[in-house]
Amino acid sequence: MTTQATPKEQDYPLSPVPIDQRKSVWSMGLVLLGFTFFTATMWAGGSVGVAFDFSTMLLILAAGNLLLGTYAAVLGYIAAETGLNTALMSRFTFGEIGSKLSDIILGFTQIGWYAWGTATMAILLVKLTGLPESLTTPLMVVFGFGFCITAFIGYRGLEWLSRIAVPAMIILVAVSMTIATSDAGGLSGLLAITPTDNMTVAAAITLVFGTFVSGGTQATNWTRFAKSGKTAVFATLLAFFLGNGLMTLIGAFGALVYQQADIVDIMVTQGLATLGILMLFLNLWTTQDNTVYNFAIAGCNLVRTRRRKLVTIAGAAIGTVLAVMGMYEWLIPFLVLLGTFIPPIGGVIMASYFVGYKRQYPALGEVTLPAFNVTGLAAYAIGSAAAYTSPWIAPIVGVLVAALSYSVILVVSQGVRERRAQLMGAA
Repeated sequence: MTTQATPKEQDYPLSPVPIDQRKSVWSMGLVLLGFTFFTATMWAGGSVGVAFDFSTMLLILAAGNLLLGTYAAVLGYIAAETGLNTALMSRFTFGEIGSKLSDIILGFTQIGWYAWGTATMAILLVKLTGLPESLTTPLMVVFGFGFCITAFIGYRGLEWLSRIAVPAMIILVAVSMTIATSDAGGLSGLLAITPTDNMTVAAAITLVFGTFVSGGTQATNWTRFAKSGKTAVFATLLAFFLGNGLMTLIGAFGALVYQQADIVDIMVTQGLATLGILMLFLNLWTTQDNTVYNFAIAGCNLVRTRRRKLVTIAGAAIGTVLAVMGMYEWLIPFLVLLGTFIPPIGGVIMASYFVGYKRQYPALGEVTLPAFNVTGLAAYAIGSAAAYTSPWIAPIVGVLVAALSYSVILVVSQGVRERRAQLMGAA
């Protein structure tokens, strides 16, 4: 049963965003940039930075982030055209009950990120300030519920924080990068640095793409507020190609110059500890509120409730518990999980919209959807299996194979139904 709550106050978790509630590209770009400015992304860039020379590293980061930006932009376009988020699109793609699969996968990964960010903030604050370690767990609780305040408010809260935090972070990053370039001896010094680790190009692109692909899949939670498909595409590329690209570049840059991937550790090394703590706080808060917002949207679709604010608080509670349980130590296997099983969801949704529904979803309240869309679920399974076993760029393989599988299964099944109809008519 769907519980009652005012759709506008709850940010339309179970219905399309009305045209009169759409936002500008400036508003949406700030929110998405705040989302992609994330500490873990820097660490992914750091892993790439120590494995390649400077010029090769730049090409890899550009390729990985362009692929990520394109993937997120296509989903963003669909969201703007339909006013729907990923969870609602999944109903058309996987069925009324089948869509709960994507809700669980996307909700779990987002609350996992929330737990990791909460733990990271508490642990690093204790480390950087010399506070007693006994305060780590209480701080996790404080940050676990504190970070969700702007998400509880909704889109307006996310935008308000991003208006302040994004410009501040850009300034802090510019200061740190300038110092790092000087410490490296300028461009000639950077080009002279030799790699200290080994990684294949495919693995590096997978890491760059996969680190934030779960966020790209759910960026529709904001791009559904776009005034047009073009606005959504521009804002998404701005955030996921340039914003996420900047984060991976900072991580790679720091790994090259200081053997540190995280901007906070870099700033401490540069003697900017206070600014480093400020950067950490802004960096994590602008992502944390977005991740728990994502969880709430997926959760609302899972249990069919409009009470997004209540689900937001529940998500913060779950994330806090996971943080206390040690989510900080699970980052690498978590990233592998994200890069394998989330991209095929986006691939199937794209094929469903462009091939299955010919770019026109029917109104949710005016159509009866099957409990399980076998075509969509089968395509997702095939895409996930291909990504899991692929020696190449797993996330890209997952997206392409899932989309192709959906299209092929759909065409074949339609052909079979038409042939049966002809035979029955002839009989």
